[in-house]
Amino acid sequence: MSARFPAARPRRLRRTPALRRLVAETRVRPEELILPVFVKEGIDEPRPVPSMPGVVQHTRESVRKAAQEAAEAGVGGLMLFGVPEFKDERGSAADDPGGVIQRSLRDLSADLGTDIVIMADLCLDEYTSHGHCGVLTPTGEVDNDATLERYASIAVAQAAAGVQVVGPSGMMDGQVAAIRAALDQAGYTDVAILAYAAKYASAFYGPFRDAAEGAPRFGDRTGYQQDPANIREALREVELDVAEGADMVMVKPGLAYLDVVAEVARAFTVPVSAYQVSGEYAMVEAAAEKGWLDRERVILETLLCHRRAGAAQILTYWATEAARLLR
Repeated sequence: MSARFPAARPRRLRRTPALRRLVAETRVRPEELILPVFVKEGIDEPRPVPSMPGVVQHTRESVRKAAQEAAEAGVGGLMLFGVPEFKDERGSAADDPGGVIQRSLRDLSADLGTDIVIMADLCLDEYTSHGHCGVLTPTGEVDNDATLERYASIAVAQAAAGVQVVGPSGMMDGQVAAIRAALDQAGYTDVAILAYAAKYASAFYGPFRDAAEGAPRFGDRTGYQQDPANIREALREVELDVAEGADMVMVKPGLAYLDVVAEVARAFTVPVSAYQVSGEYAMVEAAAEKGWLDRERVILETLLCHRRAGAAQILTYWATEAARLLR
């Protein structure tokens, strides 16, 4: 090094925790986290999900407690998934005013008001006997347009029950436009849409399908979810959803698709969410149980990586715990 010029030493700003906090470029805040929760009909007590340690299928009462705890920790939102007691070909329980999600939405709206953003997944896979995300044709294919009619009806049912944000996750063409039109026509113009705009046909969803009891009975979802090989396709999907009226968009999975999160965040000005999915969660929990990882550090680091990539909100099963760690 030349003696004529002082040496640059970036390590000077890394010496202490206080210095590192002072110059940190990226931060995660509790209010940017969204907690996914499963509510199951017909059970008397919370039922653990074996492939997701620490996650349960909630009863109607226990989800109220979990929601209150999340709100008190500063979590920004809840995403509800329903697991009905009875399923049929068209997923009738999804828009039943007395269905499991509609009842829970009314409970949580009464309990929490606007203290936390109450969201609901809007799809059919948890409700159909065949496990696919839409209405089927006689040959077993998902009928896109018939499915849109069901999604529109579900959106209105959820809005009537008090949802603040609906999350269409089925990756049907035109789903955002159909839902927006239905909500507006029914007078729910203030209900926002968080579109699962770039949802990939991923192998990381296995534990979720245990929790939601929504695995397909035949075939798979590659015909409507995105190919993991494609990123330009994701940008087209997001562009279409924004044009149709999406208020927010989501990339799913998150950690394995941070390049997609970054590209979407650069290209669009609407809030971009990322879903840290069940497989990502389960891998960390399994490794931590073996003592191979520092669990809390890994949780916070993965959340930070999502934010650094451009995710404005992160759906994570660690939301309540992470919110407490971040305070």
